[in-house]
Amino acid sequence: MTHSRAIRHILLALSTGLTLTVGGTASAQLAGDVLIHDPSTIVQSDGKWYTFGTRGGGLVSEDGWTWASGPVRPGGGVAPDVIKIGDRYYVAWAVGGGGMSGGHASDVKIMWTRSLDPNSPQFGYHEVGTVVSSNGVENNDAIDPAFLYHDGRLWLSYGTYFGSIRLIELDPATGLRVEGNEPVDIAIDMEATALMHRDGWFYLLGTHGTCCDGPNSTYNIRVGRSRNVLGPYLDNMGVPLLQGGGKLVAAAHGRMIGAGHFGLLDFGGDLQKFSLHYEADMDRSGRSVLAIEPLLWRDGWPVGGSNLRPGTYEIRSERSGNVLQMKVDFVRIPFDARRSWTAPRDAPVRPIADQTLGDVEAGWPDGPVRVELSADMIRPNQRWTITPAADAGGWFGAPYYRIVIAGTDRALATTAAGEVEATARAEEDRQLWRIDQLTDGSYRITPKDGGEGDLALMAIGTSTPTLARFDARSDAGRWRFVEP
Repeated sequence: MTHSRAIRHILLALSTGLTLTVGGTASAQLAGDVLIHDPSTIVQSDGKWYTFGTRGGGLVSEDGWTWASGPVRPGGGVAPDVIKIGDRYYVAWAVGGGGMSGGHASDVKIMWTRSLDPNSPQFGYHEVGTVVSSNGVENNDAIDPAFLYHDGRLWLSYGTYFGSIRLIELDPATGLRVEGNEPVDIAIDMEATALMHRDGWFYLLGTHGTCCDGPNSTYNIRVGRSRNVLGPYLDNMGVPLLQGGGKLVAAAHGRMIGAGHFGLLDFGGDLQKFSLHYEADMDRSGRSVLAIEPLLWRDGWPVGGSNLRPGTYEIRSERSGNVLQMKVDFVRIPFDARRSWTAPRDAPVRPIADQTLGDVEAGWPDGPVRVELSADMIRPNQRWTITPAADAGGWFGAPYYRIVIAGTDRALATTAAGEVEATARAEEDRQLWRIDQLTDGSYRITPKDGGEGDLALMAIGTSTPTLARFDARSDAGRWRFVEP
């Protein structure tokens, strides 16, 4: 977060009449109090989830969907980060710098606690001390720290647009800087960095653009990678991050403007998400807010995904290509089969109407109906309208959804035997579903009342859906949503 850059951008906007037009409407991602700036990586402690922001404030949640103003960490300052190593939660934060009061002199400090819950007997912060500083003259501003713990070693990146992004090594046992360790320059033209490791690559993510100007902020998250944690980091076009490169990961969309401060959330099973803040939520007075979004991987690069948009879809199994349908008698579209290949070439060509709900619904049985998988015929019993369930909550950036045969009240539901059926819509948890985008872009469908275990909607063979433990090594639990 560099306030001097924000001020320069505001002056430029006033002098040039700059305007930013944003179209589209995005449904709210999270509920409750989500106001925060520069959020830390989200971490779990004593059954709750925490993130901390600039000026000492924080947020807490039990489900990653509904957030509340949380415990205030000591120290104040800006842009903290949090990581758990062993039985300690280390917190890094910066005091000074960022162009505030016109200066770039700053200290990055470390403290730790064994719990983030102030009601826990393990709660209590212990300050380690300053691990890195900038003097306001050198080509660096020591703020925006971020941790990476990999292979037993602890690293801390820091810095802003004022000079370079730097990397130092800390002792994971104490949080102190490793004796004799010197900072290494790894990037320029970014701030609010984060580091992660995947498949032998180290990824450096940073925020480009301008902050702190609400709906006129241009923040966006970009990335480079290296086989060595010390770099050099290159983007997808081979441009070094030390020369200003960076592949886009996340940017403004809908009514959310200014994406910054990436934080990885890895739930395992090919389900990853990331936290961030948007400089301006246009539906919340242009305030800076927390957001959580799916993380995808394409050709070895991270890219922001998306929650499923409300609409009507066919739900296609990645395993077989068959689609989910309510099991009812097949009704033919009136048609002389010979016409498709024996009609004279000069016979009139006319559209044939799609089969409609009115053509078939009267023959459907009352009460609960089995659900199965079948070849995609674009029929009414294969079309599902999916909408967020109002006031039903959600989980880590995704609302709970209702999945209903289009135009009816027949909702996809779990059964006591662990199967699925279509039954009359009711205000029941067994008709609520999580739909989470996986790292390959497909989706996992999980019942809210799935009970113990990581249950999900799974395809058994080519025709049978059931609830079973999700297996990331198989396509059986991966689904695509196709607009008919």
